[in-house]
Amino acid sequence: MTDPEPQSAPETREIPRLTAILLAVAALAWAAGMLVSARAKITSWADAAMEVTSTAYALPGAVSAAIVAGAAFSLLVITLISTRRRLGATTRFAVGTGAGLLTGVLCALVLFTINTEGTMYAAVGGTVAAAATIGGAFAGLRIPPVIAAAAWGTLGVFLVGLVLNDSYVQGPVLNLLGNDTTEAAADANQYFSYGQSALGGLAAGLIAFVVLRRAGRRAGTDLRWPFFLVAGGGAGLLSVISEVLTRTAGAQVLDLAGKVSELETSVQQILSTNRLNSALIVLFAGAFTAMVAVGRTMSPAEDDEDEDRDDEVTEASAAGRADAEDAPIEFKTPATDVVAAEHRTPAKTAASAEDPEQG
Repeated sequence: MTDPEPQSAPETREIPRLTAILLAVAALAWAAGMLVSARAKITSWADAAMEVTSTAYALPGAVSAAIVAGAAFSLLVITLISTRRRLGATTRFAVGTGAGLLTGVLCALVLFTINTEGTMYAAVGGTVAAAATIGGAFAGLRIPPVIAAAAWGTLGVFLVGLVLNDSYVQGPVLNLLGNDTTEAAADANQYFSYGQSALGGLAAGLIAFVVLRRAGRRAGTDLRWPFFLVAGGGAGLLSVISEVLTRTAGAQVLDLAGKVSELETSVQQILSTNRLNSALIVLFAGAFTAMVAVGRTMSPAEDDEDEDRDDEVTEASAAGRADAEDAPIEFKTPATDVVAAEHRTPAKTAASAEDPEQG
């Protein structure tokens, strides 16, 4: 298959079909796992109050998974269509948004069908569908490698969270952080959350760097550094958008959970603040990591100038030697012989004047 855009910039080239398929499968599998797990936890409670609070706890994770799934699936659809015909900017955005909406509807059905009579699950389904649609709209932007790198980085953040939140890992780490009393436990959990976000941002930045470097090698030229910055911070940006959607479109769910008790209200406020802070940490840590990684691959400008200057001096020296070799050879009378002749001539003339016979 020939490249449809041989002269296009590297950041605008479509990603390989295999990469798009793997990304979509991974993102959809993660979203399906999160949604099925959330449905199982919500339906496991017979008490209505516990069902509401469980829904509030599960909503942020479902929204985060849906936005990545929408972006990955839309990117796959655009990649498959682009192999046959070139899409314009408007058509590309429309296809991406439509594919994201389709993904969102499928994700929303998993939670909406828990109870179709009330308005709470309608709000949950609408929030999840909106997240996937936004992800699809992002995929419609004409920077496929950057979107793919950000999506892979977000999956890396999810994987870091999955590993660290395992009981075999989380328990010993919390004990090391001083998980003794109730107040110390709160601080330990906060430190653990921020440390997890920092590690997630580190993973997102490195993954984005590797993905974009491979895209640059396929295109024959490296992408410009701002795209590494955007891709590295993409996971954090998607997390911030997910939190905004949770607080706005999913506000009804959070309000219902807060009405269960005053303690639950405080818990929901603390969790919302921690999620936003964690998303910002992932954003800045990922962007910084990607920038440091790409910066280490760049040669300093001073070294380039020194090399150019050395090349100019070498060329000038070579030209000078060539001119010297081509110049004709001139034989000159040594200066010492001229001086000696000048001194000898007057002496001989004087001697001839004194002795006429010798003349």
